[in-house]
Amino acid sequence: MAKKNALGRGLDALMDTSDNNKYNLRKEANEININSIVSNPFQPRTNFDEKSLNEMASSIKELGVIQPITVRILPDKNFQLIAGERRLRAAKIAGLKKIPAYIRTTNDQGLLEMALVENIQREDLDAIEIAISYQRLMNECSLTQEVLSTRIGKKRSTISNYVRLLNLPAKIQLGIREHKISMGHARALLAIEDDETKLMIFNQVLKYDFSVRKVEEVVKELNNQEIQEQKKNKRRIFKSPEEYKQLQKHLSSYFVTDVVFKRNPKGNGKIVIPFKNDDDLERIIAIFDKMNI
Repeated sequence: MAKKNALGRGLDALMDTSDNNKYNLRKEANEININSIVSNPFQPRTNFDEKSLNEMASSIKELGVIQPITVRILPDKNFQLIAGERRLRAAKIAGLKKIPAYIRTTNDQGLLEMALVENIQREDLDAIEIAISYQRLMNECSLTQEVLSTRIGKKRSTISNYVRLLNLPAKIQLGIREHKISMGHARALLAIEDDETKLMIFNQVLKYDFSVRKVEEVVKELNNQEIQEQKKNKRRIFKSPEEYKQLQKHLSSYFVTDVVFKRNPKGNGKIVIPFKNDDDLERIIAIFDKMNI
């Protein structure tokens, strides 16, 4: 439990020390063979910009790798990447044979947590990548939103807002990843229940370059229209005069008297069941008694 609580203090708090004397496992970086490093199976990032990688590779050719990557030692003496996927890829493009690396020891869950937290802390992630990282931390590391909030130093509402983006249709999620719409646009769309309507507004955003404020106004107007329509339908139990006639005919037959409907234009009204005399009234009351009314 102490190890999990350390997550909120940053990546270094998750790293275990080791008695392995061959490598420095704490403060100083080691130069290790770049071909001995295998990828991280828990790498949460799937989208790497080729232009950005080439620019980093050019910088590495001139200045070297400024910030070491982080790896762990595998049983076969190779290394597995924990953090620094972009730096490793750029270093390979630059033709480096060795790369500076901090060597740590950790189990698979620790590896996943470190990879996800390192990913979340990057500034160039899109909102969907962050949302997926939050969701994976909760699902695969058995964390609630409250616990995750404490561990990574983010408000619970912030985590919730990101995770809710994963409920959007795939086309809209792709639009976020491709920076066609902002998280503000996406959050406004979440207020719409119907996916088809979400997609309709999304397409309008792309076509007319709607601002977040404009999308919020459109969503508010649509929701108000839906509320009014629901109220209108609630008042209109029957849609046509013919349906009223059928109900009136049915009740008249049931009570064996000419039942009358009286309604005003606002929809209010009453049902009148006439009777001829006291005996007729007692007959109608007996019918109600059988109905347990």
